[in-house]
Amino acid sequence: MTISFALSPEQEEFRKVVRGFADEVIDPVANDLNASSRFPTEIVKQMGEMGLFGIPFDERYDGMGGDFLTLCLAIEEIGRVDQSLGITLEAAVGLGAAPLDAFGTDAQKQRWLPALCRGERLGAFGLSEPGGGSDNLGGTATRAVRDGDDWVINGSKVFITNAGTELTSIITITALTGERELTSIIVPADTTGLTVAPPYRKVGWHASDTRELSFSDMRVPVEHTLGEIGAGFRQFLHTLDDGRIAIAALATGLIQGCIDECVRYATQRTAFGTAIGRHQAIAFKIADLEVAAQSARHLYYNAAWRRAEGLPYKKAASIAKLYSSEQAVTAAREATQIFGGYGYMTDSRVGRFYQDAKVLEIGEGTSEIQRILIARELGL
Repeated sequence: MTISFALSPEQEEFRKVVRGFADEVIDPVANDLNASSRFPTEIVKQMGEMGLFGIPFDERYDGMGGDFLTLCLAIEEIGRVDQSLGITLEAAVGLGAAPLDAFGTDAQKQRWLPALCRGERLGAFGLSEPGGGSDNLGGTATRAVRDGDDWVINGSKVFITNAGTELTSIITITALTGERELTSIIVPADTTGLTVAPPYRKVGWHASDTRELSFSDMRVPVEHTLGEIGAGFRQFLHTLDDGRIAIAALATGLIQGCIDECVRYATQRTAFGTAIGRHQAIAFKIADLEVAAQSARHLYYNAAWRRAEGLPYKKAASIAKLYSSEQAVTAAREATQIFGGYGYMTDSRVGRFYQDAKVLEIGEGTSEIQRILIARELGL
């Protein structure tokens, strides 16, 4: 068995295309989007026209027929200039469309997946609740009760990405349908009884859409059940394993973005008669960031490769997510230090990264949860 993390010529070319789009279309408006906390519908539609939302899905559903690593490459390149659009892509594909593709019936896929793949519509995944995050089965209070051909659902979800945009079409939620029986149910965004709260005021990810959802006697046809009744716990564990690889790619993009900015600044900014990059105190910081970026990238490549090869990848996904997210926080802090006062301004990429980095240690399972999962995989 040959192991190679060299990208194919097609993947290299695709990376260049996405990087060009990020530099030419997203970067010039990223500061304004961050300042206004505006969800950039027009850019999301352009990303859809490029096929980014359909990368890992079958062509018969208007996907690109690509692989999971190619999706991660796109997330890294978008995240290199703007984390808000990076998480929008990651959540729409990994949380919105992927569960439908993995567990849905052909009828469900035919109904909703093509528009998701084209980026004309966005999907979301409602898992966390006010009283339950990582302990989802024990903390879930949302309940779905069978009434004829409908589920009647009551409860709420929190911190849901892409839940209230004008493009949102479906939100897959988990609900208790029996004693410790968790079921995934597809909820169209216009369902009566679904209330979408105003966007959160967040520390970072200002241009992404994140909201609380509540359900009051919300009726959803039983035919909207995703997969088997009672399979929700297994489904969201699978979804989170994939999501951790994608979040690692997003975090790697942030680290790389910090490096790009620091190299540029350190060759232009002078102190004590020379460019600051010639001082070891600065050069060594940037060198450490390069080590972190290369390491994080290879970790998520490895996890994506194991997934593609049909090998166990839960531990690899947790390792990639844990390392890259924690290194992203370090990178944002060190980049801000290198930039000094300029780095503390929110109209700089470094300032935005400083705001955005922390949540990477929280979403898709906190750092503490990743360490628990890694320890369990070691038999501890």
